[in-house]
Amino acid sequence: MRLADLDLRDLLQFDPAGGVMRFAGERALIFDAVALGILRRTLIEALGVAATRGILTRFGYAHGQRTAAAMKDAFPWDSDDEWRISGGRLHRLQGQVVPEPVRDTREFVEDIWHDSYEAEQHLSHLGRCDQPVCWALCGFASGYLSYTNQRPIYFIETRCRGRGDSVCHVIGRPRDDWPTDAASELAYFETTGLDEAIAGAVKKLRQAERQLRSREQRLAGYKARPEPDGITAASPAMRKVLDLARRVARVDSTVLVTGESGVGKERIARMIHEESARAGRALVAINCGAMPENLLESELFGHAKGSFTGASQDRPGLFEEASGGTLFLDEIGEVSAPMQVKLLRALQEQEIRRIGENRNRSVDVRVIAATNRNLVDEVKAGRFRQDLYYRLRVVELAVPPLRERVEDILPLARVLLATVAQRTRSKATSFTPKAVAQLQRYPWPGNVRELENALERAVVMATGARIDADDLPAEIAQTVASSWIPGDERSLADVEKSYILSVLDAHGGNRTRAAAQLRIAPATLYRKLSEYGIKK
Repeated sequence: MRLADLDLRDLLQFDPAGGVMRFAGERALIFDAVALGILRRTLIEALGVAATRGILTRFGYAHGQRTAAAMKDAFPWDSDDEWRISGGRLHRLQGQVVPEPVRDTREFVEDIWHDSYEAEQHLSHLGRCDQPVCWALCGFASGYLSYTNQRPIYFIETRCRGRGDSVCHVIGRPRDDWPTDAASELAYFETTGLDEAIAGAVKKLRQAERQLRSREQRLAGYKARPEPDGITAASPAMRKVLDLARRVARVDSTVLVTGESGVGKERIARMIHEESARAGRALVAINCGAMPENLLESELFGHAKGSFTGASQDRPGLFEEASGGTLFLDEIGEVSAPMQVKLLRALQEQEIRRIGENRNRSVDVRVIAATNRNLVDEVKAGRFRQDLYYRLRVVELAVPPLRERVEDILPLARVLLATVAQRTRSKATSFTPKAVAQLQRYPWPGNVRELENALERAVVMATGARIDADDLPAEIAQTVASSWIPGDERSLADVEKSYILSVLDAHGGNRTRAAAQLRIAPATLYRKLSEYGIKK
């Protein structure tokens, strides 16, 4: 049997009245191309491009291997070479693609592919992609030749109509013969690469599910107008921040989010991403202050295999992972001076260079940075580059601390209580008036993060359906109302005296507890009281 004699009628067996069909002796099915295009779109919408590419590549690879095995015994081939090169002919006979050989040796193949069904369906259902899209076809060719050669032969598409090229162009060669910079492409043929892609997609799905649950809990626990991603804004100051965030989400400008720890800077960043045109791509976040400089550079820009001890393979950085989406750089004020220079170049040129490489890679990333430092002071002190500061601060969003937006405390507390109660299956779903008063009196130095932790503790301590003041942490439960009112012209000494006496009164005259609340030594409290003329 020669390749030229291969005919679809000899391969396809079926009963015109219907029933099981066989192709080269194996059961086969006929699928509508548009239905496969819809499946592709559904997978991408649910799992993302990377996971879908991994699934379709491995599907094609398995299909190619099974087809090669079936074809081996289907005909008495004149030679193994005839059997080996029949894969391309089968592509044509099955209506998947029309190959035009450019070069073909035993272990090196170069083809032009015409009329690829994958490129056609991707363009029809998803539009132009930023990468080649003939994933299952490359998988089939790889699986077929890997089986016939008894070693991994992988096909990579270098040009593709789905990416806007005039034709689809593929090269197939043994895995070990591909250069190291092809590692990211070859990973899709490996099970580990697929596992990683699916794991990443599952993680994103779980995040989306958590966000949906969070929004449902907000609606159940608080009937006011919901804000995105767990943000509650009843105060004018916070509403102003959210309004500006929504406006800046419409453009790709770099944003600097400032504010104290725990105010919700990352939530603001997520809101900007989710309301932007990049919402369909990844939001990648990193805490720049949580790792040493050398690790931070590798995390952000990636590295080449062998560039340092432990670099066992090429690895893309977060700039590349976030390409097409958003990169959130938290605690940007902690970045060292050398890293500031590299970040500035990446932001200005939209290019990065992996550690150990000598070529630049273009990236399309929208950067949102956040810090609890005063970067103006850092610039004046010479610890932060002025040019980087201005590059990051195209738009600045200053998130006010919780103590400056008292109107938000109770709505936030209700939302967070609903979330914690559902997670812990607690019956506590509201607050007593005394607990409300204490929540609004406390200055919340830890901001929203402290409020959330306080409510989790309160839910654990509560015995009824309502959170009482005694269920709150001691520093919150024992907070006394401020004695200052607008227009008060008392001296600092008089205000201190009034506050100390109020704390003492709140503890029923117990000086030990009052001293603990005031965070002073009992001897200091006794001396103060003596100065006020209060005897033992």
